[in-house]
Amino acid sequence: MQMPDVHSLQSRVEEARSWRHEFHRHPELLYDVHRTASRVAALLRGFGVDDCVTGLGRTGVVGVIRGRRGPGPVVALRAEMDALPIHEVSGLPYASLRDGVMHACGHDGHSAILLAASKYFSDTRDFHGTVVVVFQPAEEGGAGGKAMIEDGLLDRFGIEQVYGMHNLPGLPLGSFATRSGAMMAAVDEFDLVVHGKGGHAAWPHLTCDSLVAAAEIVISLQTAVARRIDPLDVAVLSITGISAGTAYNVIAPTARLCGTVRTLDDAVRNTMETSIRRIAGSVADAHGATVEIDYRRGYPATVTDPARTETVILAATAVAGAPNVESAMRPLMGGEDFAFMLGARAGGYVFVGNGQSSGLHTDTYDFSDDAIPYGIRYWIGLVMLTNGPAPG
Repeated sequence: MQMPDVHSLQSRVEEARSWRHEFHRHPELLYDVHRTASRVAALLRGFGVDDCVTGLGRTGVVGVIRGRRGPGPVVALRAEMDALPIHEVSGLPYASLRDGVMHACGHDGHSAILLAASKYFSDTRDFHGTVVVVFQPAEEGGAGGKAMIEDGLLDRFGIEQVYGMHNLPGLPLGSFATRSGAMMAAVDEFDLVVHGKGGHAAWPHLTCDSLVAAAEIVISLQTAVARRIDPLDVAVLSITGISAGTAYNVIAPTARLCGTVRTLDDAVRNTMETSIRRIAGSVADAHGATVEIDYRRGYPATVTDPARTETVILAATAVAGAPNVESAMRPLMGGEDFAFMLGARAGGYVFVGNGQSSGLHTDTYDFSDDAIPYGIRYWIGLVMLTNGPAPG
């Protein structure tokens, strides 16, 4: 399989742009991606894929494309289909038609790029083994990738390697970034409910002020990172909400806190949960209050395989040139449910530059159409490397 140049892919790029704009106009949330999934499946079947399976992980879509050069590895390429509950104010001609829902993370672009690559693979089939294209729902907090795995994704199709791609605002167009090991963080959430004793604000000595205890917990929790985590390790703890009280002259009997923890290492993750429970409990007890703690572990850290990362670097370099490929980027503390797939199979992950766009998850964000040809050529180059040479 020869790496196509940009000009030979122009018609595919134009198709991908039109698909992206269509997806952008009709965003859908979490697992409720029925329109998008139906359209993806119809396109895959129109390309002539060997098999197209729908409803995996509730609303995921999988296409199977077998190469004409005989046996070889089974490699999965993944894109996401879901959008975010954000009201779009971009003013674009293809802006969201659904009030309060928009593609603010670029999943419209990721899906369009993988569709274009799928069509190319179906047309040429100039590779060994099998390419499995995976379009998943519910990446934005719903763990759709995990749901697809639990529904048999990896075993049913005999998947041996997994690869993901995401755009990154601020990374120049035509550039790529990756790293071996932990690329993105494990994401945990917690709720704390402090129980005290309410009363009249004029007689605080007759109460147990839950809000004062909660405020001290907020401050004390900062030591969970500063004094309990090795300075050479990484952890982020953010209190993102606090609520208590209903009137100016009433001391609240309960106060509620919520927050998130981000870590790159399981040992650090365990230490953070233990520290939060111990600190919150001790501070509440010092005030004569009690605290309920609901600590929920979310997406694990996104950890890439060293050998597969070398393949990612080679593919990106073939597309963009070595000066435009950052091979040891700093980890990001955002989360990504592709972590579940990487936890089950060896694989790699790459960021493709979105240029100087608005940030992810903002109401003016838009995936850059100019990134489309780089994404398509990257997927093609990756398959050339993973499925190109004859086995043995």
